[in-house]
Parts: sequence; C-alpha cells; structure tokens
Amino acid sequence: MNKLLFFATIVISFTTSCLHSGQSDKADKSINQNLPSIDTGKTIKDKKMIIQKITPSLWVETTDAKAVADYYLSIFKDGQLKEHHKYKNPPEAGGGDFETAIIEINGIEFNILAAGPYVKFNESVSFVINCKDQAEVDYYWNALTANGGQESSCGWCKDKYGLSWQVVPVEYFDLINNADPEVREKAMTNTLKQKKIILSELK
Repeated sequence: MNKLLFFATIVISFTTSCLHSGQSDKADKSINQNLPSIDTGKTIKDKKMIIQKITPSLWVETTDAKAVADYYLSIFKDGQLKEHHKYKNPPEAGGGDFETAIIEINGIEFNILAAGPYVKFNESVSFVINCKDQAEVDYYWNALTANGGQESSCGWCKDKYGLSWQVVPVEYFDLINNADPEVREKAMTNTLKQKKIILSELK
C-alpha cells in the first residue's frame, strides 16, 4: 500500500508538471525512461492547457480512469478529457495496474487517479456547485444521486464514487446572509429540513 501510494504520487506529479511543461524533447525522453510502461491510448488533439497552481486530485476506488472521466463529463456537459494514461506498476512497487486521467470542468482541471480500493472519500472535502436557478439544482442533484449516488441533507449529496457535492442555488447565499434577521432565520431553519435545496421553501 505505502509503495503504491508513493509511486502513484510520483506519477501524479509527472502528469501535472512534466506532461504540461514546455521542456525539450530530450528532457521528456529522460523523464519517460524513468516511468513504468505506459499506454497513452488515443491522442487528444487541440487541447487547451491550463496553468493551474493547485489541482484537485481524486483517488477513486477503481482502476478505470476513463470510465470515471466519462462519468463526470456526462454530468458536466462543458467539460473535456485532456489526458488518459495506463500504467503497470513495477514489481518493487507491488505490481498491479492503475490509470490516471485529467479532465477539465468549467475551466478547472481535476486529476483522476484510478488505483484501486485503498482510500475512501469522506465528507471533510466536498465541491460546491453554484447553480443559477432551481432547474439547475434539480439537474445536478438528480444526476449525482442517480446510479449509486446518495442524498444527504442541507444540499449535500454523494455521487456513485462517494465524492461529496453541495448543490446550491446562488440566491441561497443572499437569503442566509440577508440583512433581515427573519429572512435569515427562515432560510436557515428550513434548510435543516431539506435534503435537496428547494429555494421556494426558504423564502
């Protein structure tokens, strides 16, 4: 487990820095010589690179990164797959196969590490989806809780991989931070009664 974690961390570092850098072909070859056997699959053409200081990395309990990428891109329609790689662990790292992928959603890159069931997501980390209206809340809520997802409370839910999301209409923040204490209290009190946020019930 520790060897796999260490090795996968190295791979993620290479994926986010080396593969996106402007280094020479010679440097790229030097890096690749130190990596395990890689099957890059189909080349993704005309991809727009993002220079991003911090990239969320999602370790999912599967070894099929492409399936994970396809799942999230089926929900977030404006996204794109930017990288997909297959790796074979060397014997000294414990053997076994794993995959990585990079997807872009709403201008943000996410790393996907599909290295098997070693770690689990929990609610201490979640992503907020700021929705323009109730219809958009309904769409994301239904999409994320379908096919093995799970409803929670106060606008939180989990997708089928166990990743937590809070699906919130932007008007909600105006209500819970309103200058009128009665408006704030009603919004907060009714939020505690809800699973999916129903905006009309908070006003």
